[in-house]
Amino acid sequence: MKAIFLIKNGSAQQAFETREIPIPTPTSGQVLIKVDAFGLNFADVMARNGMYKDAPPIPCVLGYDVAGTVEKIGEEVTHLKVGNRVTAMTRFGGYAEYAITDARATAIIPETIDAATATALTTQYCTAYFSAAEMVNLHPGNKVLIHSGAGGVGTALIQFAKYKQCEIFSTAGSEEKIKYLKQLGVHHPINYQTHDFEKEVKKITNEKGLDVIFDAVGGKSVKKGFRSLAAGGRIICYGASDMTNKNLWGKLKAAIGFGFYHPVMLMMPSKAMIGVNMLSVADQHPQILQRCLTEVVKLTASGVFKPTVGKVFEASAIADAHEYLEKRKSMGKVAIQW
Repeated sequence: MKAIFLIKNGSAQQAFETREIPIPTPTSGQVLIKVDAFGLNFADVMARNGMYKDAPPIPCVLGYDVAGTVEKIGEEVTHLKVGNRVTAMTRFGGYAEYAITDARATAIIPETIDAATATALTTQYCTAYFSAAEMVNLHPGNKVLIHSGAGGVGTALIQFAKYKQCEIFSTAGSEEKIKYLKQLGVHHPINYQTHDFEKEVKKITNEKGLDVIFDAVGGKSVKKGFRSLAAGGRIICYGASDMTNKNLWGKLKAAIGFGFYHPVMLMMPSKAMIGVNMLSVADQHPQILQRCLTEVVKLTASGVFKPTVGKVFEASAIADAHEYLEKRKSMGKVAIQW
């Protein structure tokens, strides 16, 4: 089978090599999936740039989410059978024609969901659902800020917040993306290239602040977000895109920009900070991933979740796909097909 290996950190055009390797065999509790499409996540970009500590050593095969058909099943797998169309989260290894994963990280998808769309349901939509439905509990009327709203997780969070009847604020970096946010139903889209979101939030809320913030940016965005929370407010951090494409000093500056916090700083104003890494959750609590993935597929089938596929690349254009995502050109999911 063909697999795309990360062989070098740095430039996307020099980072990947397609190799022929044997098709793996599932062990107990695992499934083998013939991959029709796999998805890209910003963590892939960070891994390519040598900034993702969980990535395996080079040379390695990246990839967290795939969609395709069950080819083989291991012992003790009861909810799947050969021939099922599925979406699945992989613990790396997704950039390949066949992928192995834990059966608990796999869910059957209906024929109405195409493979490219299905790649959005695992890492991105499960991250959104876990963050918004399990780590916090959104209520009607909550004022919710979603950073990077035009991205895959951002799109999912907006759709879920709309479902929960929240007042939605969201940031993006171009007028094209602002238009996209409006189409999703965002009440207060904010172009971070031309407006300071902290000042805009203060003005729109009459300085009352926000109930929940979802932050994939990191750096000073977190510090400004913490200041923007009302009493009882929560900020959920699930990314650090602000630390990419920077030299060592730039990365250090971004890291310092997060700010330094003491429990008293959380307790006295009644604010909370929550970190989310869906891979860690999946590793230690696969039953949580299974629960989230099951709910995500249900919400997609019912029309609550409507994943946007920003662009689909051929596997031979993996470098171009990485550059497209890294330069923040994408809206919704970026998928790769074989």
